[in-house]
Amino acid sequence: MTKTILITGASSGFGRDTAETLAAAGNKVFAGARNIAGRNRAVADALRAKGIEPIELDVTSNASVDAAIATLNAKSGGKLDVVINNAGIASAGVSEGFTPEQVRDVFEVNVFGVQRVLRATLPMLRGKGDGLVINIGSILGRVTFPFFGLYGASKFAVEALTDSYRYELSQLGVDVVLVQPSAYPTNMYAAVQKPADAQRGAAYREIGAIPGKMFETFAAMFAAKNAPDPHDVAEAVAKLVATPKGRRPDRVVVGRAYGADTINAAVTPVQRKVVDGLGLGALATVEG
Repeated sequence: MTKTILITGASSGFGRDTAETLAAAGNKVFAGARNIAGRNRAVADALRAKGIEPIELDVTSNASVDAAIATLNAKSGGKLDVVINNAGIASAGVSEGFTPEQVRDVFEVNVFGVQRVLRATLPMLRGKGDGLVINIGSILGRVTFPFFGLYGASKFAVEALTDSYRYELSQLGVDVVLVQPSAYPTNMYAAVQKPADAQRGAAYREIGAIPGKMFETFAAMFAAKNAPDPHDVAEAVAKLVATPKGRRPDRVVVGRAYGADTINAAVTPVQRKVVDGLGLGALATVEG
């Protein structure tokens, strides 16, 4: 069955691959990206050539998100089945070296952007009592790598946000799933945000040199013959889209878990007990 799908951050990386994969499966895909008439014009043209509808969308702007959804509404005839919150930026380095403005930038995209897009799109899904929301989180929303703490903090926030939406929307026919990718060779790592205040990192002496060594390790891993394939994420998302409502897992780890899968398994019964204890156990199952 053909679905109408919106995916954010679709100009490159997981987003673009997922958009192309879902379109190839016969879905109508709207690929949200910034500057599709400027810097990303060639990308937009390439997406159109594959039957994908590029749409101007900046998740950090209320006006941009609202305009994008209005455009989607007009072009799809009011149809929307799946929302994929993929837009994100990475951040790595000595935590003290990041300015508050840098941290705000990370949360603006990775957390507030999810909320903006859901506020704009959920009325369409709720209105028909059906739909799927997929939030792209990270294994770093479950486990913590030193020097990735600020990025991880944003992904920990997405964990809580996703769980709450899952409960709140379950009786309205909308499924909510979190995908937790591991480290993959995408341009998100190439464009990773680094501390603006380098002097703070230098004050950590040999510890301050560790992030650079970690980047070298990841670069070597990504360049190896057995490097992790970023297409794994697109395939995982496509599988979720094709899975019938009510049969989808709450979370899906993609790639090397680093223990995130163990934490998922341990937390699930605890979380269920909490919700049951509140007398809200019925919210744990999505209505068909």
